[in-house]
Amino acid sequence: MGEDRFNVELAIDADRANLAGVTNRDVAAASATGVSGYQVTTLREGDKQIPVVTRLRMDERARLNDINDLYVYSSSGTQRVPLRQISRIEYSLRSEVIRRRNQFRTITVSASPEEGVLASEIMEEIRPRLHSVAASLPPGYRLEIGGEEEKQVQGFSDLAVVLAISVVAIFLTLAFQFKNAIKPFIVFAAVSYGAVGALAALWMMGAPFGFMGFLGVVSLVGVIVSHIIVLFDFIEEKHAEGEPFEQAVLDAGIMRLRPVMITVGATVIALFPLAAHGGPLWEPMCYAQIGGLTAATFITLLLVPVIYAICVLDLKIVKWERRDVAEKIDGTELRTQGATV
Repeated sequence: MGEDRFNVELAIDADRANLAGVTNRDVAAASATGVSGYQVTTLREGDKQIPVVTRLRMDERARLNDINDLYVYSSSGTQRVPLRQISRIEYSLRSEVIRRRNQFRTITVSASPEEGVLASEIMEEIRPRLHSVAASLPPGYRLEIGGEEEKQVQGFSDLAVVLAISVVAIFLTLAFQFKNAIKPFIVFAAVSYGAVGALAALWMMGAPFGFMGFLGVVSLVGVIVSHIIVLFDFIEEKHAEGEPFEQAVLDAGIMRLRPVMITVGATVIALFPLAAHGGPLWEPMCYAQIGGLTAATFITLLLVPVIYAICVLDLKIVKWERRDVAEKIDGTELRTQGATV
């Protein structure tokens, strides 16, 4: 049911009304005319029609008790009777609105968290009690959690769909760029470690894994992939120059160390003020990004080259072909033949 509303009712004494010769319809007409008015005619002035309404003056209907001063005229005779003699005004609270949720009648129990407290933290505390209440409900009743909790669950599902679409789009883009279907999987190898770092940071800082925390984890995918692309792009450049595989991987880790560290360091340092003073709303997202970027950076520079080397040297699922390199020594052109590792 809905919330109770203030209700005013004109209770008619049927015996007195019958003795006075008036009906309920007469009482309703008199009270409605006095309070709301009754249109008796229409005044025409040029092309305008002005309704003429009879109603009590404002000072005669300013209070509810003023309605008792009305006279009720009988529709079947000429008698009239004061309204106070055949009726009385009653005040009550009545549920006039039936509230529904998903087409079912509902009783809503709502609460608002105090300042500085997240709704997810409150739900974490009371969730076991809510489960016990839901289990003890009689047949035909059920308990549903709405509000921010419901929006958070819906936001998780929407973000999961967006994340899946983004991953597929990034995979197709990388496959087109590298002209290889295996290298995108190597690029995504560091993403899972970044997610682990984000969750570890949330656990260490005691921040809840809510919608903003999940948003921080999702936003890590593009940043981590961009850092790995920087590393792979340098390796491909050395590949085009005919450099051996081992040397190309080592040069990429050394030469790209500074750009990656500067980018990640600037991002992490910029997130610290927001994490410290952003309040409980922004803290989970900042902690997730700080932990994820920090962990993924070391994975990008250390583990990704190792995985790449395993795929090339051991598993041989990625081919590394040395280009022919022409050199001139003392005017004599020397050409090294291409070799496949």
